[in-house]
Amino acid sequence: MVETTNPVSEIPEESAWGYLASVDVGRIAVFSDSTPEIYPVNFCLDGESVVFRSAPGSKLEKLVLDSHVAFEADGWTDEGGWSVLVRGTAALIEDADELARLAKAPLRPWVPTVKRNWVRVTPTGITARRFAFGPEPQD
Repeated sequence: MVETTNPVSEIPEESAWGYLASVDVGRIAVFSDSTPEIYPVNFCLDGESVVFRSAPGSKLEKLVLDSHVAFEADGWTDEGGWSVLVRGTAALIEDADELARLAKAPLRPWVPTVKRNWVRVTPTGITARRFAFGPEPQD
């Protein structure tokens, strides 16, 4: 039997933020009647928190009912990939000074819609993994 290295490795939390900063699209998981729903969002980092904008609608309504969320982003090349999972709480950002500061962030809507609501995901935990791609091993 040929010994192989593990194709999945943990990424330290301090490095996970750098991986997140390298992409601008992720997914936010919210709960609706104890059922998870996942929405794609473009985002930016603000320190060690995730910020995204949203129009009024079901995503925001669900965040008000249950602020516990999961946020995930990933990236890949031909050789491998990575995934970062942020668990935490989401809250509307309402402070005028903070909103004015965030308005200067590189975060614009994907589609031509008005998205006046800014949401911050404050982490309670973050995990990240790196994946080495390759052929399936033989038994």
